[in-house]
Amino acid sequence: MNSILVPTDFSDTARNAGMYAVSLAQDLGIQKIILYNAYQAPISADPSMPAVQLFDIDVLKKSSKDGLEKFRSDLQSACNKPMLFETKAEFQLLTSGVEELCKKGEIDAIVMGITGGNKVEEVLIGSNTISVAKHVTVPVFVVPSGATYKPINKVVLACDFKKVVDTMPVTPINNLLDITKAELHILNVSEKETKADEQFESLLLDTLFQGYSPKYHFIHDTHFAEAINRFADENAIDLIITIPKKHGLFEGLFRKSYTKALAFHSHVPLMVIHE
Repeated sequence: MNSILVPTDFSDTARNAGMYAVSLAQDLGIQKIILYNAYQAPISADPSMPAVQLFDIDVLKKSSKDGLEKFRSDLQSACNKPMLFETKAEFQLLTSGVEELCKKGEIDAIVMGITGGNKVEEVLIGSNTISVAKHVTVPVFVVPSGATYKPINKVVLACDFKKVVDTMPVTPINNLLDITKAELHILNVSEKETKADEQFESLLLDTLFQGYSPKYHFIHDTHFAEAINRFADENAIDLIITIPKKHGLFEGLFRKSYTKALAFHSHVPLMVIHE
């Protein structure tokens, strides 16, 4: 990895994700962090007023750039190693802007917090973080509110043990393990007992992750996210790796209940990697 993109709306949650990104970058040997703000026209909350107010694009642009410069200064002061920061502000929808940056091939990973109102349930499905994680192909680190960075010594890969050879994004996972030397745990949560095909898939995983000595865990539980969180807490996991599937994208992990539990009720950050 050479660069990390940190989208921000200047909230406390975004600032916390930025601090996480700095520590992550320094541990992974990444030299550049790109701070990005996509600003838009203000929308009136008063039903008696026009939906879109008159606005001065130059004022919005200056406010965005000023905010990014302050954000850069705050993060720079937290660095204990040399780090290059770039800032980018543009009049754009956040997800579209991030997608365009990723298409240019300059972004290796994205770090975002979960932003929104005081009650996460009110904005969960429409949150910017979930939208970005759903649409971009580079790895996205989702940092729960209040989570602080810890060196990545143990990771757990949440795996459904289905067509692992075709769907497992081996390269980015192996790259992370190579850099961090983290211990790899592979966790399957299902409602029923382990089937023969799941045992076969675990043998295939052994081949895919040859040299990393993965440890396998099988939990029988009807509450998928709660089981992963419990496992992470009990085993001092530093990062949960999740893989949304192309078929039925986000219908499993990123249903409301799963996202709420994994992103908001766990202190453990997530790494979302597409197959």
